[in-house]
Amino acid sequence: MNSMLSRVRAVAESMATSPEPAHARTAIIDIGSNSVRLVVYDGPRRIPFILFNEKVMAGLGASLAKTGTIEAEPMERGLRAVGRFAHLCRAMKVTEIRCVATAAVRDATNGDQFIARARDMGLTVELLTGAQEAIGAAMGVLSGIPGADGIVGDLGGGSLELARVRNGAVEQTISLPLGVLRLPQIRAKGPRALERTVAKMLEKANWRPEPDLPFYLVGGSWRALARFDMQLTSFPLPVVHQYEMSAARAEQLTRIVSHVDRARLKQIPAMTGSRVPTLPDATALLSIVVRQLRSSRMIVSAYGLREGLLYEALPDDIRAHDPLLVAAEAEGEAQARFRGHGDRIDRWIAPLFPDDDAAARRIRRAACLLADVSWRANPDFRAERGVEVALHSNWVGITAIERVMLGQALHSHFGGGVSAPPGLEHVVAPDVLRRAALWGLAIRLAQRLSGGVEGPLAVSHLERHADRIDLHLRDGDADLYGEAVERRLKNLAQAMGLKYQLLAG
Repeated sequence: MNSMLSRVRAVAESMATSPEPAHARTAIIDIGSNSVRLVVYDGPRRIPFILFNEKVMAGLGASLAKTGTIEAEPMERGLRAVGRFAHLCRAMKVTEIRCVATAAVRDATNGDQFIARARDMGLTVELLTGAQEAIGAAMGVLSGIPGADGIVGDLGGGSLELARVRNGAVEQTISLPLGVLRLPQIRAKGPRALERTVAKMLEKANWRPEPDLPFYLVGGSWRALARFDMQLTSFPLPVVHQYEMSAARAEQLTRIVSHVDRARLKQIPAMTGSRVPTLPDATALLSIVVRQLRSSRMIVSAYGLREGLLYEALPDDIRAHDPLLVAAEAEGEAQARFRGHGDRIDRWIAPLFPDDDAAARRIRRAACLLADVSWRANPDFRAERGVEVALHSNWVGITAIERVMLGQALHSHFGGGVSAPPGLEHVVAPDVLRRAALWGLAIRLAQRLSGGVEGPLAVSHLERHADRIDLHLRDGDADLYGEAVERRLKNLAQAMGLKYQLLAG
């Protein structure tokens, strides 16, 4: 029995976590001014899965503005975290570890001591310059929001990095000593001291505003602020990535946060207690920055420096892959009964939807790639499971509206009919939801005809006419057309306001 378990474990350890494994299991240890974090990744190189994520609020930069050093207690707390993370990486058989340090270690007079002691633990600490940090954060935004065009702002404990992104590239960058741990000392000088400081720093850096560009928010404090706004506005999707706010909202939030009790802030989902004290300063800085840059709106990015370091290291051909479709394919393959025919389903149903534009075709394809993710669920809850996958999975490169469209398609595919998932009917226009529901019914037909495998789809095809849908089957495959298949074809045709017929031969 023990030998059998040993063999099973040996096989399991050699298996990849996803159907498209990374070249190696990788990890990033991010030594920031406020926190020290380990993230371990596996899976598709373009959009790796997070296997493990742990953060320690070490506060290395807490006294930096006053003393210029990392104080003894934060130093020991940070090094204990680094030592634990190094040990975990060995236990997880991580083969590539990138350990980076940012503003606190970079600016502290005793930062070299931290690096030396980490080296004694077997870790080589890469000290990033402000420009490298800005580029990394900007690359993270480009990784998670392909096509981003605007200004990236990464607020950390010790510094604020700004970067102009356009056409998939990073242009101008600056690093300013405006981290949340430095802001109280600046604001203590007077009511407008922070605004004057920001203006002088931008002028000295020769940073000229480009009006009406979006401002992409990176960093834990600004993400926490976005979650607070989501609660205030009763936003129905609890996903912060690509959450949008108007630029004017920053000024409103400054006033609101300054009057909200800290106990209430701590009740916000995903709001750590360590973020609460810095939130008023982070909000005030955001309001000033978007006003001085004359930004049009604010867009939150869940991706930042760590994801940017991974993305920056990729060859151009892999960078060009669509992160949503790569992730949907990997998830669909991992959950499916039979692998490898999501693209075939998409091609099979495509003739029914000739008016779909490129953006719609992309979400439709993602739904097809996820066409089998609910088969293990209780039949009474498969539609709910499909919605959960669409709304709550860690997708990037997808807006809130597109998440709802994906959720509607999977809801309809897994038996939810054409009705909207509860609570989402007010997020997206009814005609958009209806189109996604029709995708779902078409996928449902494809899965029933094929039994979940590719072969039957290869010997059949659909045609749409002005008044009907034709299902074509070869003579030798006509017996695939059973009662259940006809029922689903009928439901789809009725939902589209069309007739239907089988054509064999």
